[in-house]
Amino acid sequence: MNWARIGLFAGSALALAACAPTYQGADSAATETPLAAVEFNEPPARDPSELQVLFWDDATRSARFRDMESWFAGHEIPAATTPRTLPEGEPLSADVQAEIRKLMADTNAAGVMVLQDGEVRFEEYGLGLRKEDRWTSFSVAKSFTSTLLGAAIADGFIGGLEDPVTQYIPELAGSSYDGVTVGQLVTMTSGVAWNEDYTDPESDVAQLNTYVVEYGPDAIVEQMKRLGRANEPGEKFSYSTGETNLIGLLIENAIGLTMAEYAQTKIVEPAGFEGGMFWMTDPRGGNIGGCCLSLRLADYARMGQFALEGGDGVVPNGWFADAGAPKVEFGGGFGYGYQWWTYPSANYGAQGIFGQAITVIPSTNTVIAIVSNWPTATSGDYRLQAGSIVAKLAVPAN
Repeated sequence: MNWARIGLFAGSALALAACAPTYQGADSAATETPLAAVEFNEPPARDPSELQVLFWDDATRSARFRDMESWFAGHEIPAATTPRTLPEGEPLSADVQAEIRKLMADTNAAGVMVLQDGEVRFEEYGLGLRKEDRWTSFSVAKSFTSTLLGAAIADGFIGGLEDPVTQYIPELAGSSYDGVTVGQLVTMTSGVAWNEDYTDPESDVAQLNTYVVEYGPDAIVEQMKRLGRANEPGEKFSYSTGETNLIGLLIENAIGLTMAEYAQTKIVEPAGFEGGMFWMTDPRGGNIGGCCLSLRLADYARMGQFALEGGDGVVPNGWFADAGAPKVEFGGGFGYGYQWWTYPSANYGAQGIFGQAITVIPSTNTVIAIVSNWPTATSGDYRLQAGSIVAKLAVPAN
């Protein structure tokens, strides 16, 4: 989870011109609906010490996680022209509701929503969050980036997962990314060495700021092309936010738009987001592939529903089933797909530090969206506690 990128790019003045793309519906009809422009937001300059997310105290996180656009530069994507209605369904059983409320209390959750068959069976908020407020995602954004990769393949901008990475980022030619495919990048099996240790000031993830200061818009490529090789491509999984940032750059190079602009027509509109979405930018003026979008709790759930239903013709047929299946297996039914974590019983999900998650349970047509302010960035115990609720909701009703 790339918390180190947060705060690195605030104050960037590299706004790309906003445009108003058109949306082609899932039936591939030629009907076009004009959309409001994606706009660039640049907040007032801040003291860099105020932007170190990992060192915010609890109260500061609770306030700022719902207001990241006031602290960091990024794109504002308008709500969908036709938001998806989420009707109320039958409430979950009393014991499951009690377990969710205990999870919220134990883990400092700001909101939980459960959809089943597209209906809201549970929705509650905490930490002062209201249903119209947004909350930051952290690495949940990786699964959005993966979805845009699928859309770019469906649209013909990217030939397929077997294409070489250097075809779309030629500046990486001659580096350890020679011979690495797009598919190996998206499954984090490139074999390129990367250290994601957040506690090590010399780790690759901790050095992102150094490259930003020195290279500005070229920071992503300049850092990644200097990395050595740890394994042959395809041999071993190694979690790397740097590589998801490369996926974002690859997509933007291929489509000629920012991911925010592309997401408007490929995610926000077809998924029917009721609120706007904010996505942070880096010094290029493009969006950060591995992190940092903000949206309403209900729109996190709509994203999960969009994936559950197969992507509304936006991505290749079967994309989400493939993306949510383990390409790398960790044991015990856990693994990693196309920037989605995979779980036992064919469930899959997106995860972000401090307790953000979208979980998709195909067997019972269920989606769980959680936004939180954990007291620590990561917690295996909290994930397990949430996993017990997933297990209950994965059991079909008699």
